[in-house]
Amino acid sequence: MRHETVKTISNEDMLDELLSVPRTELVEMMKKLEGDIMIAGIAGKMGVTLGRMAKRAAEAAGVAKKIYGVARFSDAAARENLEKWGIETIKCDLLDREAVSKLPKIPNVIYMAGKKFGTDGSEDLTWAMNTVAPAYVAEHFRESRIVVFSTGCVYPLVPVESCGCTEKVPPNPIGEYSQSCLGRERVFTYFSRINKTRALIYRLNYAVDLRYGVLYDIGSRIWAGEPVSASVQHFNVIWQGDANNYALLGLELCDNPPAILNISGPETISLAHIAEEFSRIFNKNLTYTGTPGNIAYLNNAAKAFKLFGYPEVGLNQMIQWQAEWIMKGGKSLGKPTHFEVNNGKF
Repeated sequence: MRHETVKTISNEDMLDELLSVPRTELVEMMKKLEGDIMIAGIAGKMGVTLGRMAKRAAEAAGVAKKIYGVARFSDAAARENLEKWGIETIKCDLLDREAVSKLPKIPNVIYMAGKKFGTDGSEDLTWAMNTVAPAYVAEHFRESRIVVFSTGCVYPLVPVESCGCTEKVPPNPIGEYSQSCLGRERVFTYFSRINKTRALIYRLNYAVDLRYGVLYDIGSRIWAGEPVSASVQHFNVIWQGDANNYALLGLELCDNPPAILNISGPETISLAHIAEEFSRIFNKNLTYTGTPGNIAYLNNAAKAFKLFGYPEVGLNQMIQWQAEWIMKGGKSLGKPTHFEVNNGKF
């Protein structure tokens, strides 16, 4: 199934299949990549489809490559799906140093574990998950390539005319969540330096999956007749399938000291444009709340596009799929992106 032939995404099985289609470039990379792949934190929002994509890419490449998925697996269904797709799952709490030390030492690691939602009020757990667990993983997988998921929220808030932060902009995180994410990067960088580990810092915002994401946040409020927050006027989004492809392709970019790569869509998107589109499609009135702001987390991903090409799924396609998903009552993960937050409190 290719995205350009899909007019409507009718159910979660179809969505997961579409989110895990490997690009031709990824299949070719799998033919060259030495060793198996482990995805740490695979049970989160993106990990399940990323793991499935890795498995599909290896199969399409005709290589005998094992894909391991590591998580606590509090959601048994996620583990069942992964095993059904041929992914070898390992139950492990990454905050348990002894448990991490027993994980098989796989040559290629995608590190996706982290905590964002509910940070305000549980700052200690956020810092532990975002800095202590990375220390255990970085220490154990010192000889591996590691793609480290991070966030564009480590950058400063910038005005729209800035064209977004490139990888050359120094981090200046606001609030404890963003600070702890920079802490995750610094921990991996430290272990990379002392152990000569090759790594890639993968700064992403914001992925769209239909069950969550900025487009879901905006569209679902309009569909429910609720006002949309106007505090953040611009943002970036990228189809999660494209973000998954870029993450796996990033294994070839791992370096020492760690390389840095921004990941997002090519547009700086206007909140008003998206809200008006949903209002038109839904035939619903549009209202706003809050004071309009002139700064936002904006991510310039031109470097990624030069390396890997542009995303395959465009903004108009995402809007249409998202609107139809909302109108037919498609599932929500109940995890808002908080894209409208500009004070660092998540």
